[in-house]
Amino acid sequence: MKARLTLPSARWRGDQVARQNLLIAGATLLAASMLLVLFQAVALQTELRRKLTVQANMLAPAASQALRQSRHLLAEQVLAPLSAAPDIEQALIYGPNGLPYARYARSSAEATPTVPQAGTHTDWLAGSASVLKELPGGGALLLRTSLASLYRSLAQFAAFTMAIGLCAFGITMLMVHRTRAAAEQAENHLHYLAHVDPVTTLPNRHEFNDALAYALMRADRQESSVGLLLLDLDNFKVVNDTLGHHHGDQLLKLVAERLKLILRTTDIICRMGGDEFVVIIEPADDAREMASVARKILAVLAKPFALDGHQLYLGASIGVSLYPFDARDGATLTRNADTAMYHAKHQGKNRYAAFQSDMALRAQRRLRIEANLRQALQDGELSLHYQPQIDLRSGRIAGVEALVRWQCREMGELSPGEFIPVAEESGVIVELGRWVLHSACRQAAAWHKAGLLDTLEHVAVNLSASQTRDAGLMDDIRAILHETQLPHGLLELEITEGVMMDNVQTNVELMQRLQETGIHLSIDDFGTGYSSMSYLQRLPIDQLKIDRSFVHDLPGEGEAIVTAIIAMARSLKLKVVAEGVETLRQVEFLRKAGCDNAQGFFFARPMTAAQLTALLLERRDWSSRTVMLA
Repeated sequence: MKARLTLPSARWRGDQVARQNLLIAGATLLAASMLLVLFQAVALQTELRRKLTVQANMLAPAASQALRQSRHLLAEQVLAPLSAAPDIEQALIYGPNGLPYARYARSSAEATPTVPQAGTHTDWLAGSASVLKELPGGGALLLRTSLASLYRSLAQFAAFTMAIGLCAFGITMLMVHRTRAAAEQAENHLHYLAHVDPVTTLPNRHEFNDALAYALMRADRQESSVGLLLLDLDNFKVVNDTLGHHHGDQLLKLVAERLKLILRTTDIICRMGGDEFVVIIEPADDAREMASVARKILAVLAKPFALDGHQLYLGASIGVSLYPFDARDGATLTRNADTAMYHAKHQGKNRYAAFQSDMALRAQRRLRIEANLRQALQDGELSLHYQPQIDLRSGRIAGVEALVRWQCREMGELSPGEFIPVAEESGVIVELGRWVLHSACRQAAAWHKAGLLDTLEHVAVNLSASQTRDAGLMDDIRAILHETQLPHGLLELEITEGVMMDNVQTNVELMQRLQETGIHLSIDDFGTGYSSMSYLQRLPIDQLKIDRSFVHDLPGEGEAIVTAIIAMARSLKLKVVAEGVETLRQVEFLRKAGCDNAQGFFFARPMTAAQLTALLLERRDWSSRTVMLA
């Protein structure tokens, strides 16, 4: 689906504004033209009067002399040169008695013009202008001119002004059109940015909300169903952090292209942001169809992505909800799909889950856990328990692992298996991990000062995936060790194999910096990932920790794997710890296979710092629990 790119309402508003602008511009130009013509008429009239006055002043002395001498012929001769002035229609010299004494007239002029008052006068209707100059000693001189030349000049000026006005109006129309087009283009571009994801060119969250609302309205009218699939890409953050945001964007484009290939043209694919996509299936027949679409998506995303020489593998956790069975509105339908998606992710990723009513209760519980966890860090509800790691040869306590526990005031005791994933997803894990590291180092420093760690090799603390990606991790560790005064060699940091393999190069560099400070390093849950001998040779580690799932099958199905892990560790001169040891038979097998240390309920459950302090003071010999049968 493409986001809507045309804006009818915007175009209508643009046309209306353009018309208003053109009307205003046209009226302004017309008014300006009329004013200019009026000013020009006044200017031409003023110039004409000035010329008449100048001519009258020039003829007045000679006309006055002719009257004083009573020389009629001389008076006629005074007016004769006016024939060279084509605009002068008439000229009369009046005697002191007010009667015409001498006259000049063109053939078209009236014989006896009306005598005006002294001064200059313009008769626009008659098309003439006149000036009456009173002569010294009596009499007057009248000059009368035609306005034809003034009209011609005014007409030419008006035509010129009109031409300029029309040109200006044309330019104005062009500018208005261009401005309107630019504004419409800008508004469409803003609309595009507001409704389309710039990376994948898919509709974005805003457009999704509109599309879902329309789909639900159509479903109500047609009494049909609408399906919603919410996808969250697994391991995308690792790719983004490892290869950079540019490669991450390219990967998102490839994902979008694959989704388009397998879905119908009527289905709507949107990118919600980050690594989340949503698909609207309309119409959706039933839950079986939704499950089929989800499986197709998982299959197409399971294939490797080729990106700049890298073979990248992604999965997806998909949540499915169906309207109107799972919700009666778009917001609830989306929320339920999101709840189902988180359920799928918690079940192991790269799978789908259809929404069920009890999921909402679990989602609400998860939100309560997240809210309480943030408060628990401030209120001191968290505590550390410690589980001993026993040397299978000597029977002494070789080390302890710090394990976080939470007694919530509102929800009671919560297991790490429940609140640690919530901490990871909500981002609280970095702050929680910092608190665990600081508390464990402070307690270990107290034991060290009391002389209780003489036989211990280390105190182990787990690092989460988010902590390994935290740029401030090294500074936090240095600050904590400096504050607690714990010898660096007594601290061991455990990183799970899965986290290690997510970003090998970056984690190797991190582990090298940690090892340079004297801190011991261990790979936790070993055997569950994809490590190989070549990878292990690159890692600056001191120890492998066999995952409890393999120890549980000892002796039996897990023997071959455990034996291979121990042999590989021996070849790399690494120590081996087995976790989850619960039976004597497991202990016997591990010791015979060459495992160094073991921890589990067979020896001791996780205990408080006070309980472990008492145990260390006993300096108990655990050899009786590790004696092998003869």
